[in-house]
Amino acid sequence: MTALTEFSDGLISAVQKGGEGTVLVDGRRRYPASGIAYAADLVVTADHVITREENLSISTGDGNQIPVTIAGRDPGSDLALLRLSEKKLTPAQVAKADPKIGQLVLALGRPTMSGIQSSWGIITAIGGPTRTGRGGMLDNFIQTETTSYPGFSGGPLINTEGEALGLNTSGLTNGSALTIPIKQAWRIADSLAKHGTVKRGYLGVRTQSVEIPESSRKELTKDQERGLLVMWLEEKGPAEQAGLLVGDILVSIEGQPVGDPDDLYLALNSETVGKSINIGILRGGKSESIKATVGERK
Repeated sequence: MTALTEFSDGLISAVQKGGEGTVLVDGRRRYPASGIAYAADLVVTADHVITREENLSISTGDGNQIPVTIAGRDPGSDLALLRLSEKKLTPAQVAKADPKIGQLVLALGRPTMSGIQSSWGIITAIGGPTRTGRGGMLDNFIQTETTSYPGFSGGPLINTEGEALGLNTSGLTNGSALTIPIKQAWRIADSLAKHGTVKRGYLGVRTQSVEIPESSRKELTKDQERGLLVMWLEEKGPAEQAGLLVGDILVSIEGQPVGDPDDLYLALNSETVGKSINIGILRGGKSESIKATVGERK
């Protein structure tokens, strides 16, 4: 057996393994899409491929068509969770190692009943955070040179062991595909399974990124060049009730620097909703700390 044959057989094995947790998702009028078995009775897929609320189904590799209902949706991250009435699926195996630039990967889809489809390439970039075209924010994303064929959205990106590295979708940008890292997709899916939505925190402020004066930087425990100037406070909002003032400069949330509005957005994640957090500020050039209870963004 040649090295090239061994390499080819390895890819075949990876596709077969990854395909076991990849299903067809019938949730729109046009081309079906794909999904990943998150649990024995749950499938995570791309939210933009679910365009109707009823008569939804998935199809497995053995040809079984199974009715499903929507367990939850998060349009901002383009993820949706579908629920089966019985536990019939084999959950996808998740990669333990983090993805790396240059790593050989395969994109999988099951857009037709004829079977699994795949394309292969390498990871070209890992980035984030980034705002999505659907009004949300991704902590991280993966870019690859794999080809995203019609119906691949919602399917997995796998490594050469057949383990899921992320969920592929073309619904976050103008036609080009991105991959949501599996840890992030699974975290959102867990929230959708428990609550039907993803909670996001807010303070009720409008801010602008500003340079911190040199004289004020000495007040901070970390070297930091930028902060967030408070321009507006929601009346009786979490920030106003905590004692924040227009003109304060936010410099940290729970000890983590914030110098850009996106930093604040990411800091106010679902785990902070309803909890008291420490906010580091500069007021009159002096460093202070206040506590605020994070509200839930509606």
